[in-house]
Amino acid sequence: MQASEPWEMPRIVKGSRGAAASQTSSKSLIQRSTETVGGSRSLRPQPRSSALERSTYVLFSSVALILLFRFWQPLGGSIWNVTDPIGRTVLYALFAFGFALVLVSTFLINHFDLFGLRQVWLYFRGRPYTRLEFGTPGPYRLVRHPLYVGWFFAFWATPSMTFAHLLFAIATTAYILIAIQFEERDLVREFGGTYEDYRRRVPMLVPRLTPGVEAQRLKGS
Repeated sequence: MQASEPWEMPRIVKGSRGAAASQTSSKSLIQRSTETVGGSRSLRPQPRSSALERSTYVLFSSVALILLFRFWQPLGGSIWNVTDPIGRTVLYALFAFGFALVLVSTFLINHFDLFGLRQVWLYFRGRPYTRLEFGTPGPYRLVRHPLYVGWFFAFWATPSMTFAHLLFAIATTAYILIAIQFEERDLVREFGGTYEDYRRRVPMLVPRLTPGVEAQRLKGS
């Protein structure tokens, strides 16, 4: 891996544990869609286990990711290496855009609820948890999962793609695509027809190139 990469992939653990570690690391990068477009908690005061559930998950998955980075070992080999200055600049810009989209997407809904801090704060103040209302601010009007789109840019937009980086990118991408199916099922259960209508109007990951139903509805309103 060249030192010039914006996000240098750590070294893979030797043996079959390497692939398993890549799958584990993706869990620390991805939160459920229910955490970005609305929670699923009741209005009753939450027991301690419920209040700590999400923040505990974030903590342990972050530790797992740190350990993965610490003990990763290179696989060797290169898939592509863009040397053209303009090409490298474009890929670096897309990489930065991906991380910026992830960060912005969390704050557009509720960054602190996403990471479980709001739940803990309300618990210690003795106040009941109130779920987030369903909303589609900013990029959520273009795609249903802009946070995941941001991760895809971060995983794949690199001027130097090594075998280790490719393994990580494939594992995390596969995890996201599978997780979306379960997450959207939960969202339909939680929000019913509201989310069904949203799913019909707005594409999952790739924005429409032509005005869709959502754009026509906004124009007519």
